[in-house]
Amino acid sequence: MGSITIYDGADTIGGTKIYLEQEGEGIFLDFGMNFKTYGKYFQEYLKARTSRGIYDLFNLNLIPKLNIYRRDLIPSDLDISVYPSLNVKGVLLSHAHKDHYGNIGLLDPTIPIISSLKTIALLKAIRDCYRPTFDSETAYFSMRVPTNDDRCIKSDQKKNNMYKGREFICTAEDIPPPFFDFFRKNKSNWKPYDYGDICELCDYSFKFAINPFEVDHSILGSTAYKLEGDITLAYTGDFRLHGTEGYKSKQFFQNSKDASILIIEGTRTSIEDPNNKTEDEVYENCLDAAERTKGLIIADFAGRNFERLKIFQKIAEKLGRTLLITAKTAYLLYALENADGLDRLKNIKVYKDLRTRPRNWEENIFKIQKKIEYVDPFEVSKDPKNYIVSFSFYDINNLLDIKPEDAAYIYSSSEAFEEESEFDFIRLKNWLNHLNINTYGFDIIQGKPVFDKKFHTSGHASTTGLLWAIDTIDPEVLIPVHTENPDWFKNSFDNTVILQNGEKYQF
Repeated sequence: MGSITIYDGADTIGGTKIYLEQEGEGIFLDFGMNFKTYGKYFQEYLKARTSRGIYDLFNLNLIPKLNIYRRDLIPSDLDISVYPSLNVKGVLLSHAHKDHYGNIGLLDPTIPIISSLKTIALLKAIRDCYRPTFDSETAYFSMRVPTNDDRCIKSDQKKNNMYKGREFICTAEDIPPPFFDFFRKNKSNWKPYDYGDICELCDYSFKFAINPFEVDHSILGSTAYKLEGDITLAYTGDFRLHGTEGYKSKQFFQNSKDASILIIEGTRTSIEDPNNKTEDEVYENCLDAAERTKGLIIADFAGRNFERLKIFQKIAEKLGRTLLITAKTAYLLYALENADGLDRLKNIKVYKDLRTRPRNWEENIFKIQKKIEYVDPFEVSKDPKNYIVSFSFYDINNLLDIKPEDAAYIYSSSEAFEEESEFDFIRLKNWLNHLNINTYGFDIIQGKPVFDKKFHTSGHASTTGLLWAIDTIDPEVLIPVHTENPDWFKNSFDNTVILQNGEKYQF
């Protein structure tokens, strides 16, 4: 006897938290942050109070009411002992997007994370170089201690206790030695800290046999899983079939035909795009825009969309330009190199923004490793036709230092998904108009952003792809998640079981 409980993400895109239990033991399939429910209460200048640990999140029902969280995040006036204490043996993580990993940092540190080596590398790098918050504290976290009245917490300033690493179980058969060195180093002084253990999946025992399959998505390391126990279950995570490695996703479905239960994402069931672009088509359209540009080219794509980065690297090589990326992106590429040995920084340089001092991780990694070459805004402004610079909206003020002429901004990322995002695009267009920069990929029409689909392709399967995937496995039970339109599945397949958050399906 076993069960599947959806704790979050049943009818939203993201926030996935699925608990699979058999014979009293269980694992979570992802444990992500739900941006939609967070957005009901918080925004840029109103956030959950870190000084109160999980208190705000717990009381606003933004995390499941379970007794599975870090003790150092529980203030004295929050009693979680009255809630269920699950026997969680691990979190099976599909990929390094925050809507899938963003609440793992809150979990009891004895719960290991099971994922691909590339995902582990990215989680470590994200914690190293991004602002430390609970949602980034996945690879390691800052220990908290109570204040005098026990109702607030603060970081432990004792150097020996400041950081504690989580335990990881890697789906790779062999972990390369350089990765251990990277994994065990502290971002502050590049010396070992209280890192967690990392072992291989073959050393791990659970009620289900875990079979990982790399799939195509908009971030490297994405993994789908087939789990074999009393029943065989397939979980897709996020996937697509139309990317350059869509064949990997197809291999997962071909190898999971014996699954009696399929848990599948349905991001795009609300919007069908019959003109689903391939990455090759995106490359041709971005290249055409780049060839029209005499001055600086600004490429805007998601910072962890490394396939799109490869496209602009290819464009830069074809046009005889140099691709400049941000230091954070360079550090993520460096982390991936430690996982698979591929030097993705070759022929790429890093844009040096005007800071009073380099950040710790830049000092300790880039200067020691000597992996990169910086280019400052004054060098770019001298000869802008020689560069493609990768900026997002949040980097746009750097253009005031470059002062580009005859420049183009190529937007090659996802559309606005909420009203606040629409405002960001209006602000971005104001910047581009002020600087007289040509824009490709989006425009503002009657106060609303409108997107040109030629310059981007989704990281998620279309409804045509979903139909193929489901028909290929032909499961007895179909459970949709990560979707705002679960009824699409119900209307398409008689064996669909729609679970609401908190509901359990027994098998």
